[in-house]
Amino acid sequence: MERDDLADFLRRRRALLQPEDVGVPAGGRRRTPGLRRFEVAQLAGMSPDYYARLEQGRGPRPSVAVLTALARALRLTTDERDHLLRLAGHLAPPRAGGDEHVDRGLRRLLDGLPGLPALVASDLNIVLAQNRMADALLGEWTRFRGLARSCTYRWFTDPEMRGQHPVEDHEHESRARVDDLRATLAARPADPAVREMVGALRARSAEFARLWARHDVAVRRGDRKRILHPAVGLVELDFDVLGTGRQDQRLVVYSPAPGSAAVTQLELLAVLGGERSTPSGSAERHLPS
Repeated sequence: MERDDLADFLRRRRALLQPEDVGVPAGGRRRTPGLRRFEVAQLAGMSPDYYARLEQGRGPRPSVAVLTALARALRLTTDERDHLLRLAGHLAPPRAGGDEHVDRGLRRLLDGLPGLPALVASDLNIVLAQNRMADALLGEWTRFRGLARSCTYRWFTDPEMRGQHPVEDHEHESRARVDDLRATLAARPADPAVREMVGALRARSAEFARLWARHDVAVRRGDRKRILHPAVGLVELDFDVLGTGRQDQRLVVYSPAPGSAAVTQLELLAVLGGERSTPSGSAERHLPS
């Protein structure tokens, strides 16, 4: 427990709040900015003396319940709440995902990579946004609904997706996807969306169940992909998974090795667009606009 830092953090957050921010009567002129100690104590449902000792760096370590009440009273953000818990020597709770909003800056970054396929995906491998080159190389992965929105789910349930990769690569791809999903479950153990996907895959895919039973775990941060494209043939690319401001979103960028055949193949896709098969089997063409 970092008593002095905890006390300082509480004092500074209290000073930033005004009575009108929390519905407390101003009660005349105040000598110091922010709320009074007893007002924070009332909002948090604790005794003023106990709260005063926290701000003075005295007393026993506060419980998670007490700190959570203080976080609500002081209108802390999620990051500030987690910091408060850590200062008191507690672990911050796992964060649930599910917010699929992609920031404008991240979308501009996608569009600013005109020669490289790039996409933003959740930690369940749901593609939330992709640029034209990703459309041309992979198809429009944002069109799926339900559990099929997840590339990991489709990998184990949709033969069409597997058909985009050479058969000899399937075992490696399966292991990487299972290990990454295990890491997501570890980060969000109480999230019903993660548990639903794991349960559905264990029920539908014997291969997934076999690999899941190994209990291997690894966040996928990069790899080599070989993609069978109907217009330009076998494209061999590196891909890097880059962190974003969100723990549950990733920026994935595909790039060719300098001087490789994939450089020319991507240039051709950039000019002509990509031909991919639709679920009905007819060809659709993604042309640059």
